[in-house]
Amino acid sequence: MEQENQMKRNLPLVIDVDDSLLKTDMLMECFWAALGRHPVACLLAVLTLFSNRALLKAKLAELAALDTALLPRRTEVESLISGAQGEVMLASGSDISLVEDLSAQLGLNAAPMGSDGRTNLTGANKAKALVARYGAGQFNYVGDSVKDIPVWQAAAGGYCVAPSERLESKLKAAGLKIKPIGQPAKTSDLFRALRPRQWLKNILLFLPLLAAHRADIAGFALAIWGVTVFSAAASSIYIVNDLMDLEADRKHETKCNRPFASGVASILSGMGASAALALGALGGALLHSWQLGAIIALYMVLSLSYSLGLKRLRWVDITMLASLYTLRVVAGSVAVGVAMSGWLGAFVFPVFLALGGVKRLIELGKTKSEAPLPGRGYARRDREDLRNIAITASVGAIVVYLLYTYSAVASELYQNLFEIRLAAIPVALWLGRMIYLGWHGRMDYDPIVFALRDPIGLALVGAGAVMLVQAVG
Repeated sequence: MEQENQMKRNLPLVIDVDDSLLKTDMLMECFWAALGRHPVACLLAVLTLFSNRALLKAKLAELAALDTALLPRRTEVESLISGAQGEVMLASGSDISLVEDLSAQLGLNAAPMGSDGRTNLTGANKAKALVARYGAGQFNYVGDSVKDIPVWQAAAGGYCVAPSERLESKLKAAGLKIKPIGQPAKTSDLFRALRPRQWLKNILLFLPLLAAHRADIAGFALAIWGVTVFSAAASSIYIVNDLMDLEADRKHETKCNRPFASGVASILSGMGASAALALGALGGALLHSWQLGAIIALYMVLSLSYSLGLKRLRWVDITMLASLYTLRVVAGSVAVGVAMSGWLGAFVFPVFLALGGVKRLIELGKTKSEAPLPGRGYARRDREDLRNIAITASVGAIVVYLLYTYSAVASELYQNLFEIRLAAIPVALWLGRMIYLGWHGRMDYDPIVFALRDPIGLALVGAGAVMLVQAVG
């Protein structure tokens, strides 16, 4: 038995790539990279070549220009490679050009195998090709899916990477004893991709309710309904945004730890979750009204446009961010059935424009490179312009607010107009503080989330709110 085991250890070690050597799938990686670089060509390729998987993989690999060196790898499989006593080679269903890149990076001398535009090298096709090269039972194989069962049946033995319960039952039914290595993905990692802490932003939907001086339970219940569907829609888009930004995130100091970029959550599970959340958001909004459904649909369309390219355009980027935040306030108005004041819209948009500038200031302040931010159109040379935009927008917001205090609308809602004018002071101080901290890089990457946790900032906003309440009489 020991001699047989020694012989098996000396056999060639064949390693699958997608979800085996890598924590990700290169077909999915190519799709999202190609969608970001050439969206029309990518979608045409999927629609016209879907039935020809080998040719589709070749076309997407060409469009994607994937940097395989950035793809997350499994340390367990890399340890197998470093400890192998015989030949090691890669055999993958991904396009051969990508597999060759990975093989060269690992310093493997054995010629790799992959799909070549004619043959899709998965399942029985892979087993047949490996038997033709090494002979039946003359190699060990590392795989991860049900499609690999024919390959294990043709191999002497091997390893199964992070097997699911379904795969383990299939292996048992096939009479195969394959050693498991690695752990399957955790549901908590996929949940983290929803960015639940970002749901805090959706309290903006309560603004129209508060601005109208409504404090009834029915109004708050409707606002919570709006927050729920908006959170689902936002999480759906967050996933899409992360999938579009995989390469940029992997080059980022902290974003490289995001679930899809680090490989702890699969791209396919993310796509399923995004679709489910989008449908749930639209369905929940339409149960309220067609108007809220239209706003949710508009939000998702604008967000997708932002992810597909608008975020790479200087100035357009922060304008879109401000628009998407303002749309939350509009959604709140529709959700609670309160007509949104033009004054409120004219005030919140420049505030969000200033915060969008602060967001980019933070990112630029944390980078030491003079090159543009990955996936963005800004470089450190744009810091002063961003700061000036944030300051100008803040001044504009304060001017709009002060003009509002002289309007007929304010006269109807407030008895003490002098007090609401004084409330402009803490608001101005808060905006100035946000710009100052952003310029010096002294806050997290998201100013909205930071603002909701900043004690000094909350004290300033609270002081302004107290003045407004007192002004009501």
